[in-house]
Amino acid sequence: MGSTESSSSAADGDTPALTTLDFIIIALHFLIVFLLGIWASHRSNRGTTSGYFLAGRDMSWWLVGLSLYVSNIGSISFIGLAGTASASGYAVISYEFHGLFSLLLLGFFFIPIYFASGVFTVPGYLKTRFGGERLRMGLAIIALVFIVIGISSEMYAGIIIIQQALGWNIYICIGILLVLTTVYTMAGGLTAVIYTDALQAVIMIGGAFILMIIAFVRIGGMENLKSEFLMAVPNTTQWESNSTCGVPTEQAFHIFQDASSSGLPWPGVIFGVLLLSAWYFCANQVLVQRSLAARNVTHAKAGSILAGYFKILPMFLMIYPGMISRALWPDEVGCQEPEICKKVCNNPAGCADIAYPRLVLYLMPMGIKGLMLAAMMAALMSTLTSVFNSASSVFTMDLWKQFRPKPSELELVIVGRVVTLVLACISILWLPIIQAYGTGQLFVFIQSMTSYFSPPMFAIYVAGMFWERTNEPGAFFGLVVGFLIGVTRLVLDFVYGLPSCAEPDERPGVLRNLHYLYFACVLFMVSLLVTVVVSLLTKPIPREKLIRLTWWTRHSSKVRQPMEESQQGDRVNGHYEMVENGSPKVEDDNIEVEISIPRRAWYWLCGVGSTNKQPSMEMTPEEREHLEAKMTSIEEDPKWRRVVLVNAFVLVAVGITFFAVFA
Repeated sequence: MGSTESSSSAADGDTPALTTLDFIIIALHFLIVFLLGIWASHRSNRGTTSGYFLAGRDMSWWLVGLSLYVSNIGSISFIGLAGTASASGYAVISYEFHGLFSLLLLGFFFIPIYFASGVFTVPGYLKTRFGGERLRMGLAIIALVFIVIGISSEMYAGIIIIQQALGWNIYICIGILLVLTTVYTMAGGLTAVIYTDALQAVIMIGGAFILMIIAFVRIGGMENLKSEFLMAVPNTTQWESNSTCGVPTEQAFHIFQDASSSGLPWPGVIFGVLLLSAWYFCANQVLVQRSLAARNVTHAKAGSILAGYFKILPMFLMIYPGMISRALWPDEVGCQEPEICKKVCNNPAGCADIAYPRLVLYLMPMGIKGLMLAAMMAALMSTLTSVFNSASSVFTMDLWKQFRPKPSELELVIVGRVVTLVLACISILWLPIIQAYGTGQLFVFIQSMTSYFSPPMFAIYVAGMFWERTNEPGAFFGLVVGFLIGVTRLVLDFVYGLPSCAEPDERPGVLRNLHYLYFACVLFMVSLLVTVVVSLLTKPIPREKLIRLTWWTRHSSKVRQPMEESQQGDRVNGHYEMVENGSPKVEDDNIEVEISIPRRAWYWLCGVGSTNKQPSMEMTPEEREHLEAKMTSIEEDPKWRRVVLVNAFVLVAVGITFFAVFA
């Protein structure tokens, strides 16, 4: 049988080696991606914050859709989705199917409000909506912490790929990837990220299709997969006394599993996964920034629909291959004994995360193997670029300006690039924490962290956008209370740890009996309740200050009154300032200076095309007026609005059908 042969081969240490052709393909891939990023960066106006952070808000729907999908489907998906599927079956696909509906929420409900408010960042919306600084800064800090965890998780996924494929020192390999990723992210901004995303979407999807076909041929089709998966029990006598430990069950082939399941209980799948998915796509800077770069609202909606259709693919490209890997190598992918797992994948908690890389290394033919590894590392780089760019946006626009109230455009862009480097270093320090987490499944770690941090953030966005009575004290205390509860659960998780498969669960009941998906629902309701109660007990925000900031006022043509006097835009002594949407000042001066060759090189890297003049990043009042009108318009062509609406209903029907088929 194929699984026995492959398993014995692996046990003998016969790891397939990459050929010269594989290395050539990997090298060519990174060269092409790097050159494309540099070309795209100089095609855009990256010397301004809108050009660097929002790609000039001129991206077509297909670029937005591809970027949304590829930014979401990174190494975590290849490693995490396939790994969790190999351990517990295909219920994990619920995250992807819920993502389909969440993308529609983003395009049709959240993006019109973001556009109308004219913001650069998601935390920036809260500043404009509620005024003050404490809420915006608090959310920006939480978002940066969460982004660091995301970056570290992507790096960890990359470590697994490199360890399985090359056996090199993990930190040297991560360093090389970070250098390549950081260079063209810093040099290009969001335009480079989006164009390289489009290329890597083709590589990833094409390579994954090839592997899927080879894997299904190897296992002998869908019927054989089911029988082989249910018999894929690790051949270690130490676990024979516990008949359920590491043994696949019939629930592996159902999305809706028992409510008491430690994997994905059905109430958590229906409510908890939807909540986490809605936050991820609708209030997460990394994903929302892709849509904020769209040419207009119609293009943003169409991009969301395109990305929604792509959410069907992981079922066939990642979930089933992960289950096939478990069926082929039950002793390695499905190992439960810490000593064996340590030997197989250097992680005593389990080796489910090696499921997909193992398929690539053992099943792919020469040359195509290198292409697929390049695709997986492309996924890593793609997500890292998106996260780096979004994190630098949050820090620059939401935190840096608190210390430097009137920075120049050049200063903002340079600070954004420096933050990219700093975050990369901090994320490396977080890697040991991920490796020490007791599940052995990267995807479970990510979703647990999301459950502890995202519900309070999503609660205040929902309240602020769809309930006008929400005010700053309500949102602030809702966020703080929710954050403290989430941090408490996080600390308890790390203090008590997670028991291994054969160990009794002696954790407190709040940890043992409250699944992280159930916890997410409770945390969201508590945060929302605190927000509502405090808002009702405090002074409301005047309606004239909420123009184009809520769902109900998004189309208003009235002049919005600023939350604070400092947000008022005015023209003074040749300087035009507008603080409300985070845009820096415009100056009329243009100073002639001599610039040294090293400084010219630095300006070139930063996107400044000046040679004999001091770089002037400022726009004229007319240019600013045009940009502001473009950034805040949510007008749509009636014909294309109907087209995207019809497509949205079709996508909803497709999503419901897939849920019904696999439920």
